[in-house]
Amino acid sequence: MHSPCIKSMPSFAIYRPSASEVDAQPAIDERKRKRMISNRESARRSRMRKQQQLDDLTNQVAQLKIQNGQIEMQISLQRRQYTTVEVENAILRAQLHELTQRLQSLTPVIGITEEIGGMAMGKPEIPAHLLRPWQLPYSERLIVATDNMLQF
Repeated sequence: MHSPCIKSMPSFAIYRPSASEVDAQPAIDERKRKRMISNRESARRSRMRKQQQLDDLTNQVAQLKIQNGQIEMQISLQRRQYTTVEVENAILRAQLHELTQRLQSLTPVIGITEEIGGMAMGKPEIPAHLLRPWQLPYSERLIVATDNMLQF
């Protein structure tokens, strides 16, 4: 009995190039060789461009680090100058407060002296700008800053 499911083995055909294909083979090989050389050159140029870009970025990083250091030094100097001015300002405010209190405490003494001595001594009025130190006494005067006042 024959089995209906018999599988046949596939037959492989062996490819044999024709004579015209054999003649064209050296031309195809030459084109492949030229394309391979062209691809190598293109890859080399691409690597060179990437290396140049990397070198440029490395130089830019170095320059930016130098600039950053200079800016940090300027900021540090400005902070020190600001602190110095702030301390001087605090000292001047304390002196202003102390002198204002002295003047206020001496005003009654002058009044008592006038009563006892019978002489009229002009009572000094406390100038308004001392009572309000946050307001400039000569606000109509312009303050001009010169270049050497703010050095960087």
